[in-house]
Amino acid sequence: MCTTCGCASGEVRLEGAALDAEGHAHPHTHADGTAHSHAHTHHGEHAHTHGEAAHAHWHQHADGTWHAHGHDHVGDHQHAHGEAAAGAAVAAKAYRPAAGQDHLHYGQGAAGAHAPGLTQAQMVRIEQDILGKNKGYAEQNRRWFADHGVFALNLVSSPGSGKTTLLVRTIEALAAQAEVAVVEGDQQTSQDAERIRATGARALQINTGKGCHLDAHMVGHALERLRPADDSLLMIENVGNLVCPAAFDLGEAHKVVILSVTEGEDKPLKYPDMFAAADLMLLNKCDLLPYLSFDVARAVEHARRINPRLTVIRTSATTGEGFGEWLEWLQAGLARARAGRAETVEALRARVAALEAQLASRRE
Repeated sequence: MCTTCGCASGEVRLEGAALDAEGHAHPHTHADGTAHSHAHTHHGEHAHTHGEAAHAHWHQHADGTWHAHGHDHVGDHQHAHGEAAAGAAVAAKAYRPAAGQDHLHYGQGAAGAHAPGLTQAQMVRIEQDILGKNKGYAEQNRRWFADHGVFALNLVSSPGSGKTTLLVRTIEALAAQAEVAVVEGDQQTSQDAERIRATGARALQINTGKGCHLDAHMVGHALERLRPADDSLLMIENVGNLVCPAAFDLGEAHKVVILSVTEGEDKPLKYPDMFAAADLMLLNKCDLLPYLSFDVARAVEHARRINPRLTVIRTSATTGEGFGEWLEWLQAGLARARAGRAETVEALRARVAALEAQLASRRE
């Protein structure tokens, strides 16, 4: 996941302002007993590792043999690692891709990915740390949605699938039935948020900088600013990416994956994690099918091979194809969210009434 892509260094901004990150110092102790600390924040991935793999550089020689050498840090702290010790430690854990005659597969280790200088065990620990923190924020968001009867969806896709155009038509179609708010995720610009606001709906732009996805902490800050109405629909348009957003729970009720017919029917097989994480697939831009060689049945078969429970709706934001079914799906979700909030409110009222009765009986 994001231990390999560098998005940890992205600067997250909400409506152009830097995100308040609640940073704190994180201490590390080295093998020689020395210690140092550095500040980090919770709003994005912060991958930091120390030890033999992070401090050894590997080289392969013409004869196929490998060796490593250590290096020293310069700056606020210095700690050297011997070539022999570092090399021996990393050699015991060195990751090699699964190799065939004409391919190398870097996704079959314990971490499901590869990053230069990190062992599989280190990558697993980093991922557990990142996703564990994200899960806590996601649960906070989920409780807030439940308490307010908000039906929250996480819309995910590759760039250019038609998410924003589909959102615009959806908001216009629901105008008389439900209030809709939108969180827009992009690396840069607020163009999509401006398109949403043109419909009359409220929208908040999150720019992730180098980041390739939204996380639950970003969405929590967005909720503080956006404050969706009770019993409303919140649409979270994630950054265009079929990889990293699959791993990050935002507290949403469902992930909705949008697959455009211009992309190719093999996308579910190429990016299985995203389709496995989704509950609904919108097969979008179907008005273009007469001009393409896209095989709808094959695309659906591929998607359900990855996720047998996946619901599929064919849509076109241009012609309105499939929008009746899509809107019915949304209305059913809204009804469930509102009913859940009503049950919670009723349960609280019953609890208050019971406590008041207990107090009254004690006074007597």
